[in-house]
Amino acid sequence: MNYITRAIELAATHSRSGINGPFGAVIVKNNSVIGEGWNRVVELNDPSAHAEINAIRNACQHIKSPILTDSVLYTSCEPCPMCLSAAFWARIDTIVYACDRIDADKIGFDDNNIYQELQIGNIEKKIKLIQQQQEEGRVVFTNWENNKNKIMY
Repeated sequence: MNYITRAIELAATHSRSGINGPFGAVIVKNNSVIGEGWNRVVELNDPSAHAEINAIRNACQHIKSPILTDSVLYTSCEPCPMCLSAAFWARIDTIVYACDRIDADKIGFDDNNIYQELQIGNIEKKIKLIQQQQEEGRVVFTNWENNKNKIMY
């Protein structure tokens, strides 16, 4: 099976109605598909329901672990910063993509704008970042760090 072709097929099939965006993703481990996803943002009224996020959720449920080491994410488009972050958190080793962020920008998606936003300082960002009660927050972190029952991920 050509996995990038499968990701493109998922994008084409699930965006045909116009409800879902034109994005599809497949996660492969040991030459087997362990997860698939497509964009469902509008369908689910969930801005995080991107193809890659859905594929990661599907794969993690399939293998019963939040860790996807030794996996490859095939996606119809270069992941946006949220999806790239999710891939990092899942410990995915490789990402193979068809279209890039410039292609997505040309059809009205904000991926490239978000990448640019991440490169500027907090003061200049479109969304204000305000830090408050850091010490109180650190108490929770310290408690977690010292919790002998914690499960790292």
